[in-house]
Amino acid sequence: MSVSHERPTGPQASDPAPAPVAAGAFAPGQLLAALPEALRKLDPRVQARNPVMFVVWVGSVLVTVLAVVDPSVFAVLVAVWLWFTVLFANLAEAVAEGRGKAQAASLRATQRDTVARRLVTDAPADRDAAEEQVPCAQLRLGDLVVVEAGETIPGDGDVVHGIASVDESAITGESAPVIREAGGDRCAVTGGTTVLSDRIVVRITTRPGESFVDRMIALVEGAARQKTPNEIALTILLSALTIIFLLAVVAIAPMSAYAGTQVPLLVLTALLVCLIPTTIGALLSAIGIAGMDRLVQRNVLATSGRAVEAAGDVDTLLLDKTGTITFGNRRATALHGVGGTGTDELARAARLSSLADQTPEGRSIVELCASEHGLAPEADAAEAVAEFVPFTAQTRMSGIDLDGEVVRKGAAAAVLEWAQVADRAEVDRIVETVSDDGGTPLVVAAADAPDGRGARVLGVIELSDVVKPGMAERFAELRAMGIRTVMVTGDNPRTAAAIAAQAGVDDHIAEATPEDKLAYIRREQEGGRLVAMTGDGTNDAPALAQADVGVAMNTGTSAAKEAGNMVDLDSDPTKLIEIVEIGKQLLITRGALTTFSVANDLAKYFAILPAMFVALYPSLGLLNVMGLATPESAILSAVVFNALVIVALIPLALRGVRYRPSSAASLLRRNLLVYGLGGVVTPFAGIAFIDLLVRLVPGI
Repeated sequence: MSVSHERPTGPQASDPAPAPVAAGAFAPGQLLAALPEALRKLDPRVQARNPVMFVVWVGSVLVTVLAVVDPSVFAVLVAVWLWFTVLFANLAEAVAEGRGKAQAASLRATQRDTVARRLVTDAPADRDAAEEQVPCAQLRLGDLVVVEAGETIPGDGDVVHGIASVDESAITGESAPVIREAGGDRCAVTGGTTVLSDRIVVRITTRPGESFVDRMIALVEGAARQKTPNEIALTILLSALTIIFLLAVVAIAPMSAYAGTQVPLLVLTALLVCLIPTTIGALLSAIGIAGMDRLVQRNVLATSGRAVEAAGDVDTLLLDKTGTITFGNRRATALHGVGGTGTDELARAARLSSLADQTPEGRSIVELCASEHGLAPEADAAEAVAEFVPFTAQTRMSGIDLDGEVVRKGAAAAVLEWAQVADRAEVDRIVETVSDDGGTPLVVAAADAPDGRGARVLGVIELSDVVKPGMAERFAELRAMGIRTVMVTGDNPRTAAAIAAQAGVDDHIAEATPEDKLAYIRREQEGGRLVAMTGDGTNDAPALAQADVGVAMNTGTSAAKEAGNMVDLDSDPTKLIEIVEIGKQLLITRGALTTFSVANDLAKYFAILPAMFVALYPSLGLLNVMGLATPESAILSAVVFNALVIVALIPLALRGVRYRPSSAASLLRRNLLVYGLGGVVTPFAGIAFIDLLVRLVPGI
């Protein structure tokens, strides 16, 4: 049996569908593109959804009427800038939605007028079963459809027969094809993707219009976005502040009348708009949409905004060991000679026994021998025609038979029995040491004949679960944020403890069963903590459903995807950490801009009122630190600043406040220092500068 080292080849997509458009950094051109939609949002039915901006809209209408009835330069300019305030608030939301619509347009490219080959009988294994061609829209739950090379999968489902290479670039943006096969946890396929090879039979698991692509389109366009609990609570708070400021402004009229002067209704309306929290009221929706947008950029589909928000409040992360904390496959990390065998001799035998072993472990052994011992990574002419002995569950060994030399590697008990070794104390000691360190020992032996005659044990290959670079640092950052990390593995307790210590996780669950995961999540939640976890199999479904943030892999079963509240289209288990960071960034951005807005409104209150009443109460002139010229210029400057600050903060609302892992106390200090202090200082500087320009306007 010859040894082959040719790279596997397969059909490539000749015309791949376009990848989803990632919403990149904010560009000023997006403002112009979103302007028509912002104008459409001036509809009072749309404005009524946002209590704060609805008050501004009503005030704009009122001031416009007053400007028409009693025209003046001041009245017209105030009316114009109040309408700009409403428009700019709409613009923030329209820009956020526009970025999503660009992604939706790309996603729609995956939804073609595909005709499905539906089986008439329920016999997926029968290649001669009768078929009928129907439009995708007519497919129903449970229908069986046949998809062959070059055809588009008509809907979301599970492969029930066959195996095929699938191009998912239309959904994930990843050009490398993936394997989908019947049975196991890699059977799920997504509508709109393309089969590159072979033939599969898919059982449809979603109704028309409810596929992942449909849900992603609705999500990124904002149609499916519902306000999260924190967002609703903040809206209630902003509404309460608006009512308080409304009562305060209303009280000014009788108080000024009692003092012998009259404050015009136009001035009171403008003052109200300047004092209510218009900044955060205008940007709140855009912040939520942008947070969902950042998830979609990373190919994560959230079924609700609540899940994104919960990700920012997570206290405990449950992470699978394999593929998340460690690389997906064990790798050769060391060679241990026995009986006086040198490492060079052991390396030569280990390489020979692994030349035709195409498992990840086998390839890693060849790579180790090549990198550390200078051996050729490819088979020479004599080795290429040697007889390869594959691994079987019965022998628990593999190797190679050369002329005059036989080499075997495998489980310690199996190789030692094959080699008929009498004194195995040294081998047992090394095997036990490797196991205690969390590794997997493979014993290597050489003999004169395939039956083990003249065998000699050469040493032990150590296979290790290699922790991914930087994982310990990321866990340390999570710990600084107060998030507890828990490694879940099916390994024995000794191995699990060794890997957990190396990775730096806070806790681990060894020999984990689905019941163990579910019980652990419930215990954490009983203590008032929020839990996030990933999973891909049907046995993960109960835990995914119980977790506050359950991230199902797109390659997993339909049961897992239905149980979770997020689906990772890239099927990358480490993305759970990114999801938590996105949730944190969403909450931090909302908190930072709320802090800025409240401080901003408070500063405007003390900036405007002294200038307004300095004529009535001359002593207030001491508080007019900005030297505003007249009450009219003060009001107009504040209205202009109020509108422009919304535009200035749109990029920050869309990009999000930069995320730095730190404690809640540290985040609070930073918010108060940067955004609280900034919210106080900015209005004084901005209104003073605008006042200098307003003085130049005739009639003010």
